[in-house]
Order: sequence, then structure tokens, then C-alpha cells
Amino acid sequence: MPFQTVLTQRLNLAHPIIQAPLAGGGDTPALAAAVSNAGGIGSVGAAYSTPQQIGEMSRAVREKTNKAFGINLFAPLQPPKPPENPAPALERLAPYYAELGLPAPTMPATALPSGAPFDDQFAACLESGASVFSFTFGMVPADAIQAAKSRGMFVMGTATTVDEAVALERAGVDAIVLQGSEAGGHRGTFGGDFDTAMVGTMALVPQAADAVKVPVIASGGIMDGRGIAAALALGASAVQMGTAFLTCTEAGTSDVYRAKLLGAREHETRITRAFSGRPARGIVNRFMTEIESPDAGPDAILPFPIQNSLTRPLRNAAAKAGNPEFLSLWAGQGVRMARRQSAAELMDALVAETEEAVRRLTALR
Repeated sequence: MPFQTVLTQRLNLAHPIIQAPLAGGGDTPALAAAVSNAGGIGSVGAAYSTPQQIGEMSRAVREKTNKAFGINLFAPLQPPKPPENPAPALERLAPYYAELGLPAPTMPATALPSGAPFDDQFAACLESGASVFSFTFGMVPADAIQAAKSRGMFVMGTATTVDEAVALERAGVDAIVLQGSEAGGHRGTFGGDFDTAMVGTMALVPQAADAVKVPVIASGGIMDGRGIAAALALGASAVQMGTAFLTCTEAGTSDVYRAKLLGAREHETRITRAFSGRPARGIVNRFMTEIESPDAGPDAILPFPIQNSLTRPLRNAAAKAGNPEFLSLWAGQGVRMARRQSAAELMDALVAETEEAVRRLTALR
């Protein structure tokens, strides 16, 4: 790639490409290592992992690469208020449990995404050997940012608006991931209403780049070298790509999920709370449609992470049965451009495509 950015220089990267952390099984140590070995930054999404699992995943990455890699957590969230009457949500889910041969759903014992407190997860991240610590869903404590920096880790937070980007800069992050509304998976919004924070990548990146002094990273709808070139032209120092890596051979996606990604079109994704209780973009399926149908009622979906825990048995059973109708098929609006190949092959293609896009633009001058 015929250029370097502030971020590639800071992290000693050959290419300004970050594989997004894909918590919940989408990423694997093999995927993260392959991306890092190819000159980008591979990431481990550790938000649903226990401290022991974080240590195991990190060691597995380090066994496969001596390059820099990243690790990601959800910012600690205020636990949701337990519902006064969870019966409507449980009753709504019960027929699906029965359909998949599962016992009736019951309320989870904990409201923590992984079952482990943030402090314990973060302590494991500090010992992980990762060069990058990133977070989403809000702010991490100031002492966590300082602790990561004291270990030499590069700290990145996620923003969906300019105001959130400014807040993250004030908190002391080294770079900001700007998540456009096109992005797959959970929305990182924390500074306001989810609906009003649905700002597209092309609008968000230049406005945030003008508002902060730290490097910004474009995320959302970027699937090939044309998108990378466009993001850099808008003022980004790198891109973060998630959906593009979900169909790599090293990814942890199930066969049925991978098939849905490779067959989906840009208009077939939607923001939903059905699976986790928090807005996230995924490919529309039966569960999403029925749980959020107009007759569902206001209490049919519980807050994150309670809803996420309640639907996990459904998702696990559906994956084993090869049934995509009960899977959280997280994907961005660029999903039509998904391709099946190894991470190294994808990285090579992205680099060549970016160079070609820059050459075409230069020739037009």
C-alpha cells in the first residue's frame, strides 16, 4: 500500500487495516494472528469471556504470531433493573425453546455479559500481551485507560457521534473507532439516543476527524479497497472491518451463518433488539421478525444483557441444528461484497484494491 498514516506508524503496521473484534465466536486466535501476520491488526473480542478464557485466547494468538494484536471489552454498564414481571418475555420465548427441544426459559442468574466483572476481565487483558486495548458501549474508568497505557498498550474507544468522539478524546484514548450506521453487530452508542446516533460512516468520519486531534478509524460498510481508499480520503487513519472477515476460513462462524453472509444482500439487514436487548444490525430472519412484530408488546424484549442470556440457548441449539432462523446473523450493509477466502488472501486483495483505487483517482486529476 503506497502510504503510511499516523496510526500505522504508531503501531508499526504495514497496512491501515484492523480486523474488528467479533465477540461471541466470530473471531478466533487463528483469524487474529493471520490478520496481524498479513500486516494489519487482528483483534480478539473478549467481552463474553472469563479471565481464564482471555488468557487462553491470548496465548493462542501469541503462539501463531509475534506481531501486534488487539483485545476488546465492553465498557462496564450499569446493570439493568430486574423486570418486575419477566413473564411476558419468558412466555414469548417459550415456544421457540420448545421448537428446538429445550426446556422452558428461566431468568439468568447474573446480569453480567460474561459472568465476570469488568475489573477481572480487564486485569486479564493487561496480562494478555496485546498491543491494543479497545472498548465499546461507553467509557471505561480513567484508571483503566492509564493502566493500559502504563503497559504500553494503545487504547481505542468506539464512538457513533461527534460528541461521543470528543468525550473519548477528553478521556485520554489514543484513537477513536467511528462506527457508522452501516456497521454490523451491536451499536456502540453511549452518549445519547440510539435512533439519533444512526449516522452513516461517510458523514461521521470527516466531521469527527475535524473535531478531534487523535487518529480516527472508519468502521461500517467497508468491504473492499475502494472503501478503504474512501475512508482514508475522508480523514481516517485506518479502517476497522468486521463483516468482511466473518467469511474468512479462519473465522469462528458456523457453516450456516457463513452461507447466509455469502448469500445476503444490502437491503436484508436491520437493526434489532430481539437477540440481545441492545440495538444491533443483522440479517433479517424469522426470530427477529416475530419477536419484534407489532403484537409483541413492550415487555417482550428484556434489556441487555438479560435478553442476550435468555436467547443464548436458542442460538446455540440453532447453530448445532444448522437452523439460521434463530441465529443472531450480525452483518453490515456491505454484506453483498462478502467473499470466502483465507484472511491472508483477503488482506492481499484489500491492499491491491486500495492501491488500484488510489491509482484510478490519481489518473483522473
